[in-house]
Amino acid sequence: MELTGSRIINADRATVWAHLNDADTLRACIPGCEELTGSPEQGFAAVVKQKVGPVKATFQGAVTLADVNAPESYRIVGEGKGGVAGFAKGSADVHLADTEDGTALTYTVNAAVGGKLAQLGNRVVGGFARKMADEFFDRFQAVVQGDTGT
Repeated sequence: MELTGSRIINADRATVWAHLNDADTLRACIPGCEELTGSPEQGFAAVVKQKVGPVKATFQGAVTLADVNAPESYRIVGEGKGGVAGFAKGSADVHLADTEDGTALTYTVNAAVGGKLAQLGNRVVGGFARKMADEFFDRFQAVVQGDTGT
């Protein structure tokens, strides 16, 4: 499945790029992330706990960055295994561009699931994937802009 989206982030491109490569920012923004270690150069290891429809799972996986063109774009590639729940894997092409209001961040996500997750059907999995992407980028925008919600 493919998802696309964009955000205008009220920060300069260098700041947005720095946050896209920061483990602490990513950990705070990935829904259900319990652990994220590593670096952009070596890749990241992650533990994410999620519930998709009736299936609850803890996914352990790896995330790497490819096609890095700092500070304009990269591809983030990840794969997680959730035991009997199955697996999820995918990639996101992320592009940054300067705008009058800050930085335009656009993304195209390609995702696939297998195992019990795949048995839930495209409607459930697709809705979940859209929710996860929206939540990640909402959180990311808030962190970069320094929004505290108060």
